[in-house]
Amino acid sequence: MAEEEAAVIKRNKQVILKRYPEGLPKEDDMEVISTAAIKLKLPDGYGGILVKNLYLSCDPFQRTLMRHVPPSAGSAFHFYATDSPLFGYGVGKVLDSGHPDFKQGDLVWGITTWEEYALLPKPQTLIKILHTDVPLSYYAGILGMPGMTAYAGFYKICNPKKGENVFISAAAGAIGQLVGQFAKLSGCYVVGSAGSKEKVKLLKEKLGFDDAFNYKEEKDLKASLKRCFPEGIDIYFENVGGKTLEAVLLNMRQFGRIAVCGMISQYNIDEEEGVRNLMQLVSKRVRMEGFNCLDHLHKYSEYLDFVLPHIRQGKFVYVEDIAHGLDSAPSALVGLFLGRNVGKQLIHLSD
Repeated sequence: MAEEEAAVIKRNKQVILKRYPEGLPKEDDMEVISTAAIKLKLPDGYGGILVKNLYLSCDPFQRTLMRHVPPSAGSAFHFYATDSPLFGYGVGKVLDSGHPDFKQGDLVWGITTWEEYALLPKPQTLIKILHTDVPLSYYAGILGMPGMTAYAGFYKICNPKKGENVFISAAAGAIGQLVGQFAKLSGCYVVGSAGSKEKVKLLKEKLGFDDAFNYKEEKDLKASLKRCFPEGIDIYFENVGGKTLEAVLLNMRQFGRIAVCGMISQYNIDEEEGVRNLMQLVSKRVRMEGFNCLDHLHKYSEYLDFVLPHIRQGKFVYVEDIAHGLDSAPSALVGLFLGRNVGKQLIHLSD
């Protein structure tokens, strides 16, 4: 009996928040530990599930959770606590379940902790994976939160029309690369900005953007956008904020739409910088709307019906940047803010 009990106890490697970052997060703000032990069998009466994590998603919003402040009203997430595992989106396999909607062997995606094995007391935040003829990693990307975010922001908020001009910042990232391809599918003219020559080449040669530029090499973003859009911008998919948003506002057309997905330029500063040119929203009757993909998850089956045929036919390209093992997690997450990743940054754990 003792041998049987011992056989189901594992060392559980975790990525914990060691301290709250000041400015740009550093790798040593986090720590990978393996002192915790976990029993691979749920206790009687436990209503959650036990998951073996297979992929973890690195996302810029995780930096906003590394603050020693109480959660704001309406926030979709709680903030991280020091000496506790980080959490975020991921893909896992159910090892044991006390919840009627999940059984042993099910594959799931959704919010999980940054550990080899995760006890998840509220599995209703997870979505069961039913289509396994596509790469499992896609459920941390094109078939997960980034894909749903791109779909909801572009189609539900921006309401694109054929022939419209679309600009996407952080266009080579997990979400931007999809918005660009959705826009081309809708018959739009599409330009993206990115932070390196390699990423600009990717946008133009592999992802089908009509044009792209390296914002780090542009001295005047207003002039850069005027060059790319002499008649103005109809749709802006906002991932950056700051100076980019200021320049976009001056180049928007009347009745343009701006979907605010994120503002990565503001994540590593204590107080958000003010944005000028907001009067352009009034004079040009531009609609700017922030959103969260969680508000649109009820449309997930609709999204799968839309995107899966295109994936299976090879019509969508999805670029992944995969790090291996939990030991690589701090470097992978910090790399988002240094521009090291090309495409969707993932961490692959052993199966």
